[in-house]
Amino acid sequence: MSLYLKQNETRSDLQKQVAQELQDRAKKKTLETEQPDGVTDSAYLKDTKSTTSLAWVWVLVALLAIAAVIWLITATL
Repeated sequence: MSLYLKQNETRSDLQKQVAQELQDRAKKKTLETEQPDGVTDSAYLKDTKSTTSLAWVWVLVALLAIAAVIWLITATL
């Protein structure tokens, strides 16, 4: 089956209708993405704390511990 198109029309009514429906769906989807993505309001975040300003101290302690282990390994060789 085929659709008869006039020579001056490049799209059929069905194509226009499908294009309009796809545009409407895209508009709905963009409005839905403005809502939270489900991560910040998830149950697994319950009773958790955010990182404090002293987090850099723990990073420094970890780096010093790694440096000490490396130094001990190279000193015994």
